[in-house]
Amino acid sequence: MSSLSELTALEQRDLLRRGELSSRELTTHYLDRIDARNMELGAFVTVTADAALAEAEGADQRQASGADLPLLHGLPLAHKDLTDVAGVVTTHGSAALQHTVAAADSPLVAVLRRAGAVSVGKTQVPEFGLSCYSENLVAPPSRNPLNPALSSGGSSGGSAAAVAAGLIPFAPGTDGGGSVRIPAAATGLIGLKPNRGRVPSGAGQSDLGQFVVAGPLARTTADAALLLDAMVNEPNFHATSAAAHGPFLDAALRADGRFRIGVSTASPFAAAFPIELDDAAQAGFDAGVNALGAVGHEILEADLRYDPRYHEAFQTVWTAGLAVARIPADREKDLTTLARTLRRRAQGKSATDLASAVDILRQFEQDTIAQYSAFDIIATPALGMVPRPIGWYTDADADTDYLRQCQYSPYTSMVNVCGLPAISVPVFTTAEGLSMSIQLIGRPSAEADLLTVSAQLEEHLRTGQNRT
Repeated sequence: MSSLSELTALEQRDLLRRGELSSRELTTHYLDRIDARNMELGAFVTVTADAALAEAEGADQRQASGADLPLLHGLPLAHKDLTDVAGVVTTHGSAALQHTVAAADSPLVAVLRRAGAVSVGKTQVPEFGLSCYSENLVAPPSRNPLNPALSSGGSSGGSAAAVAAGLIPFAPGTDGGGSVRIPAAATGLIGLKPNRGRVPSGAGQSDLGQFVVAGPLARTTADAALLLDAMVNEPNFHATSAAAHGPFLDAALRADGRFRIGVSTASPFAAAFPIELDDAAQAGFDAGVNALGAVGHEILEADLRYDPRYHEAFQTVWTAGLAVARIPADREKDLTTLARTLRRRAQGKSATDLASAVDILRQFEQDTIAQYSAFDIIATPALGMVPRPIGWYTDADADTDYLRQCQYSPYTSMVNVCGLPAISVPVFTTAEGLSMSIQLIGRPSAEADLLTVSAQLEEHLRTGQNRT
């Protein structure tokens, strides 16, 4: 048998169901890999080895009893350190907060626990999930397994690093402005942001714009689809057959269908900042578009126009939750420069300012979806640059940090504002061994179409990755 971590999550799932592999054996394998590599990568903030082994033994006992097996029976994964897991400390990536043990699972964790997953720990995030890099003042930065001098992205950067390095088979992330797709693109993974409301996630004042949705990070399209089937929890799949799967995995395995795909490098941030693709990002986008044509899709130029007020409105709504975050006055100094600056600005906004920004973004949503509706799928670059060095964002003031984030990831947040599904698919490898991806944006609730196309690209490129 190949090393367990070289198998796909789907292959591991099938071995578990057939009784050829125990959950304890698989969980122990991954805990050993975490122990060997986490110091180098900074993917995990907390490892819950004892609890994970206990959960794995429970999964094995359930199988031995002959009970129906849930969809993710015995498969290890990890959760972002923004997400409450009962009995485990949640830091939110912030040194300004008192770090307390969560009394209960968050809704997403509860769903995945019922689906049979084994949680092995909590992964690194930026402070409050604010940024597209996973560096904070709580724990070492999350590094890119393709080159540890570089960032693994954010805010699901620790989870992406863990999956890409084979420390877990796959992982849930949350995406409020690109936080699944950005680290997926940085580390060569599949990263899917589902449609608004598809998966349990945060709500209320912390997500005034309804931007955030949870989605899967995985090494293959089928693995991402398997995890998404479990995350949506509708219906609640139970089966003892190794072939048991839900509708998203079914779409990825069928991989049939041809679509009208509009291609564009227009960004809504271009009205505020200079947005340009570096050579690797352009080469990756070209490779992705060529591959889409090669597998039979109709490729069309999309002349997209975005509201120039987007940048200011997005930042206002995105950071609104910082204004009401419960941070003791004497701990403000422990915030990162970015969080402290954005919090101060958010507190200076009036209710009228906030309402106006929300109105602008809702109009942006309507106008953008109307433009996209001429196509089945919109294709953009996933990122504007190759992954950036650790410390690149934070070596200047907060405004420079934010500018660099917008230039690195100019194509993701607009999808959250519109509530649409989108997927990041690796399509190109640079001479330095870095991965570049294309982003595919679907029609409302069309995750299955995105998984179909991702699987087609994966198969097309399987025989030899495009290189510089």
